[in-house]
Amino acid sequence: MATRCGAEGPSCVDSVIRGQFTFLRKLLAELSQENHICDPFCCILHYTFYSAQPRRNDLMASDKIHTIVLAAHLDDGVLSCGGLIYQRTQAGEGVLVATVMAGDAKGGPSDYAQSLRDRWQLDTSAEAQRRAEDAAACQVLGAGYLHWPIPDCIYRGGADGTMYYQSDNEIFGPVHPGEAGLVADVVALLRSLPGAEQIVAPLTVGNHVDHIFVRQAAEQVFGQRLSYYEDYPYAQKKGSVQAVLETTGQEWQATVYPLSEAALQAKIEAILAYRSQFSTFWTDRADLERQVRGYAESVGGERVWRKA
Repeated sequence: MATRCGAEGPSCVDSVIRGQFTFLRKLLAELSQENHICDPFCCILHYTFYSAQPRRNDLMASDKIHTIVLAAHLDDGVLSCGGLIYQRTQAGEGVLVATVMAGDAKGGPSDYAQSLRDRWQLDTSAEAQRRAEDAAACQVLGAGYLHWPIPDCIYRGGADGTMYYQSDNEIFGPVHPGEAGLVADVVALLRSLPGAEQIVAPLTVGNHVDHIFVRQAAEQVFGQRLSYYEDYPYAQKKGSVQAVLETTGQEWQATVYPLSEAALQAKIEAILAYRSQFSTFWTDRADLERQVRGYAESVGGERVWRKA
């Protein structure tokens, strides 16, 4: 039985445009048999565009996707590119937000993971609730979404039951040696994506291990075609973006996308859909609006980078 995307949402499998992701289902089944990832049919493969404008539905009927935003977690894409996503969809261009680490925990959470769940006020269905939040956020922006079943780093560990990441310092520190093969798993997933004119991945500002996995895999798959978004809100820290750019030893070129007031407001409303994550970054709605608007003003909208 297909998992459902929220109480009133369509079946996850039925909601996929017919035939387009048959190859993806086959790939995920093969990976599952090899114990690389959890049950693929428990992930959300939801590719519906929410809009009253028929032209956007007509656009998707022709399988035309302009932009794919790659996210490690179930808020990264909207936090970092929400304004750009909204402006693209309002222009009739298809946008897909693909989240890699959107799967359920394979066992009971560690003390550290449980402390985060407690702060987020989530119960045992934590990841299902977070997927529902992401679906709601994408609906605000008019974007499609795809949820892959790799668990968040706080739920990953070794065969002996030892969890790889058990503190804030560890999730923002070096990649655990036990995860040497994870990039290859992410590469396999990314190769199954449909074509798009622009692929945007995390720049890895903040050095979160899951962002690093997604960036490394995306670079293997898309190479010089890849664009990079500034990981918000980590990018707010003074000098943090420049520090990441300088570590590569390469030249970079920035493209700034000015945001309309409507786009800024839509981004804020979409971020508000992530209710569980709110207390991590903001004290109240006014604080959220102040920070989002302040960063947009500081960079001229939303800024995307490419290697020169």
